[in-house]
Amino acid sequence: MKGHPELSEKWLQAQIVEHPEILGFGEVTVHNLEKSLPGGGRLDLLLSDPENDTRYEIELQLGRTDESHIIRTIEYWDLERRRYPQYDHVAVIVAEEITARFFNVIGLFNGFIPLVAINVSAIEVAPGEVTLVFTRVLDHQTLAVEEDEPGVVTDRVYWEGRSTPECMALYEDLLGVARSVDSTVSPNFNRAYIGLTRNGIATNFVAFRPRKKTVNLDIKLARSDEVDQLMDDAPFETLPYVTRWGNYRPMIRPGEFDACRELLEDLCRRAYDQYHG
Repeated sequence: MKGHPELSEKWLQAQIVEHPEILGFGEVTVHNLEKSLPGGGRLDLLLSDPENDTRYEIELQLGRTDESHIIRTIEYWDLERRRYPQYDHVAVIVAEEITARFFNVIGLFNGFIPLVAINVSAIEVAPGEVTLVFTRVLDHQTLAVEEDEPGVVTDRVYWEGRSTPECMALYEDLLGVARSVDSTVSPNFNRAYIGLTRNGIATNFVAFRPRKKTVNLDIKLARSDEVDQLMDDAPFETLPYVTRWGNYRPMIRPGEFDACRELLEDLCRRAYDQYHG
């Protein structure tokens, strides 16, 4: 597309605005376009997933990725997450060619930036008709559950402000599941998640993220066909497995607890045994 008289970056932006689902993030909405940021700069696109309180900061680039766009992607993500910490934020770069240089730069951050890299291609399927193909070449890397930034320890009141009374009550039920596995654990409130401690030491075989409509879990459990099948048959939705940190991620809604309690106890016990094995 770079150098094409009609297929400009503005044209690409317009296609995504019209059909934001084409990036593969589900039923997202366009929250902002060409958003001005403090200190200068404009964010090409800001997509929002209200179901999971997630925002996607998107940088568009025609041609090959270069250092300035890579830095811009990370900078805009960082600005937004600091201004709006009540949301989960994901940095996204969309380019025609994701270069080896890009992966070298990203490797310096050791996986601590939730980042998605998407390769976009424009294919002429008929005279005057173009289709876009988006290929994810770097998937969302979730921030480490067991590591947190200094000074971001919070309390229950903070999470009550991010969630709802129904979901906080559900969180208490789910915490009870963890305590059925180990009665000595206590909640450890952080800005990004609610972990667990035992005798003052982190023991995050499961972590909790209360949202507005769900409580999302991070269950630290090695991936297997058996557990994959349990998740497929489960009476709840799940987010994709995070290979880097070894987490299954159930999404539990108020009213689903009784139907899934036995399964969650089984999963938490497996995770506990692996964590302390």
